[in-house]
Amino acid sequence: MAERRLECSWKRHVVEQLKQRDRVQRHAFEEIIHQYNRLLEKSDLQTVLSERYQSDKYDLQNRHDSSPGLDLSRNDSLQQEMAQMRIRHQEELTELHKKRGELAQSVIELNHQIQQKDKEIQSNEEYQRQIAELEGECRELRGKLQDLEQANQTLKDEYDALQITFGALEEKLRRTTDDNQELVSRWMAEKSQEANKLNAENEKDCKRRQAKLQKELAEAAKEPLPLDPRRPGNSYGSSPECTETPSGVCADVRVPATALHVFEAHDGEVNAVRFSPGSRLLATGGMDRRVKLWEVVSGRCEPKGALTGSNAGITSIEFDSAGSYLLAASNDFASRIWTVDDFRLRHTLTGHSGKVLAARFLLDNARIVSGSYDRTLKLWDLRSKVCKSMKTVFAGSSCNDIVCTEQCVMSGHFDKRVRFWDIRAESIVRELELMGRVTSLDLNHDRTELLTCSRDDLVKIIDLRSNAVRQTFSAQGFKCGADWTRVTFSPDGSYVAGGSADGALYIWNVLTGKLERTLDKNHSSAINSVSWSPSGAYVVSVEKGCKAVLWSDM
Repeated sequence: MAERRLECSWKRHVVEQLKQRDRVQRHAFEEIIHQYNRLLEKSDLQTVLSERYQSDKYDLQNRHDSSPGLDLSRNDSLQQEMAQMRIRHQEELTELHKKRGELAQSVIELNHQIQQKDKEIQSNEEYQRQIAELEGECRELRGKLQDLEQANQTLKDEYDALQITFGALEEKLRRTTDDNQELVSRWMAEKSQEANKLNAENEKDCKRRQAKLQKELAEAAKEPLPLDPRRPGNSYGSSPECTETPSGVCADVRVPATALHVFEAHDGEVNAVRFSPGSRLLATGGMDRRVKLWEVVSGRCEPKGALTGSNAGITSIEFDSAGSYLLAASNDFASRIWTVDDFRLRHTLTGHSGKVLAARFLLDNARIVSGSYDRTLKLWDLRSKVCKSMKTVFAGSSCNDIVCTEQCVMSGHFDKRVRFWDIRAESIVRELELMGRVTSLDLNHDRTELLTCSRDDLVKIIDLRSNAVRQTFSAQGFKCGADWTRVTFSPDGSYVAGGSADGALYIWNVLTGKLERTLDKNHSSAINSVSWSPSGAYVVSVEKGCKAVLWSDM
């Protein structure tokens, strides 16, 4: 239907253009046509006159032949008159021929112009077709433009509605933020009250334990002490802690051979374990957000108490040199310090933006270094009232473990590097690259050798004086089970102990470089951490399950 209307429209347009051309061009040709008609009339008149003259000529000849004497004079006059008429007619005929030639030339030119106009009409028809197509496209574009304008208006309306909604949500967010700040303030106040109540309960519990201990000591003082014939040099019974010298230097390191006590340490995975400097206490940390203290008595670990306050799993445990404070790193981006005697939370060190994977006391016990998943190390000053971070150093990679000397901090990282930091300069002194991600660091008793464990299943000893790998330990079946698998030196530095992903405890002899012993019967999952008591009598290992195992040679 639309095509038919389009066809009719262009035909009407062509007819109108032709009529317009006829009206415009008719005036130019009317005079020529009029002159041409006059020439035709004159030509016809000349033809008629010629015929009449011919007939008159014949008549005159006949009359002359019939009466030549009488009409001679009259004939001469007629001849003269006829000659004049012939000349005049000849002139008129010449003029008409001339005009006819001019008109013929004009006709030729007009025909040429007509041909040109016909070509122009044809080209105009092509232009008209293109114009019609363009008009159709314009109509389509106008339709699309209208659709786009409608869509744009719809989007504008939606945008206005979203702006209104956004403003309402912003206002709601502001109110919610204010409410959240108020709730946080109330929560902090309630937490402070709960902490005070917990501290009061811990103080009461501590007093009860002290009273009980005094009572037991009074009863024990009344009983005679038996002598151990197997150890004539020791006036006390079978307690291994009594082998520790008063100076804290290990007198006898025992290579563990037997599991003395297998017990469930936490509700879930156990990540960290550490003996106190006196070897009397054992601390374990797990994913249940608690640090538990155990007392080692006659080859068993008796629960002594739990340190609470962490909001996520414990990743690292450290006692200070006196055994009075316990430092634990946590997955809640913070580290915490408790007093061991009364289990009170003393400090919470916040500032990291990722999990805190390791935290250690410096030798002065007044400063702490923590390493985090956020690729930074922070130095904390416990002597300040707010206990704030003194320094923050960007390490470039997630820090899995830390050990410290007097002026140097050594950190093991996810990027397979061990970095040595100058505490005063806050800069890297040197780096050492291993073959796998570093999971554990430990120092020997005189702090001249660094023990490393990495995910390439190798345990290495680095000589800190030469900054070179001195020994490498490996064993068939030994596999590092996690990025936080911890290995340890024995107190005298003669042995190295590490746990494997298959639940076996491996012990290497540093002097020979060979595997000394493998204990593989008591763990049911990967061993996460190992600690050797400073007295040298015990080794404790903890696993990804919930168990801990106390080992010795007895």
